Amino acid sequence: MNALLRILAWILALALVALPVVAVVNGWIGAERWPLRTLRVHGRLERVDEARLRAAVLPYARGGFFAVDLAGAQRAVAQLPWVERAEVRKRWPDVIEVTVSEHRPFARWGADRLLSERGRLFPARGVAVPADLPRFDAPQARIAEVVALYNEARTLFAPSGQDVRAVTLDRRGSWSLTLSGGTEVVLGRDDARLRLARFARLLPRLLAQEPRLLVRADLRYTNGFALAWTARPDPDPAAPRAAGSSTQEGQA
Repeated sequence: MNALLRILAWILALALVALPVVAVVNGWIGAERWPLRTLRVHGRLERVDEARLRAAVLPYARGGFFAVDLAGAQRAVAQLPWVERAEVRKRWPDVIEVTVSEHRPFARWGADRLLSERGRLFPARGVAVPADLPRFDAPQARIAEVVALYNEARTLFAPSGQDVRAVTLDRRGSWSLTLSGGTEVVLGRDDARLRLARFARLLPRLLAQEPRLLVRADLRYTNGFALAWTARPDPDPAAPRAAGSSTQEGQA
């Protein structure tokens, strides 16, 4: 009987010591005594809304210094638009620190995502998308190939004063581009880079010789390509309209 009483006494003593610690750690008591008063944000915020960031962290910091849910706060910040990576820490006695890295957009990807400069896809929902971004549309596994072709095409078309506004790779593996002047360039599946380089070399000469607008260039030919032209818009609405589009073939 005495042994049982001693055991019960030890359990009661341990409980009296442990319960206050558990209560503090879980925020049951002590939130007012050790509150988190300061939020420090590290990182250059250009697109992340700091007010939304504070609102995301606040629910996890109300328990005070010892009960703050750092993992939950970090997950909440990471889900904000434009956040690529987030890290949340606490500093004695009353500071919570949030370090944020923003996505830097490189291109639109499909209808509802963006591609960052690090090659990561993230949702475009809820963000103000820069208007000058090129558009990519391709299977996600082909990101590196799409970016490589885009960069190569920009270099090739620079002498003709054209930029690349869109790159598409369909499920059959066929490539196509859209240039800044509105020209659609169809490359096909085979020897896409070779066909692209050959056409880009000839494009300045073609544009110099033809007063009309180049609408489409189909490069899926062994020894040449097919071009579709249309009349340039007349700056004078009252002037008579020129003839419609036409197609011609060219030899490389």
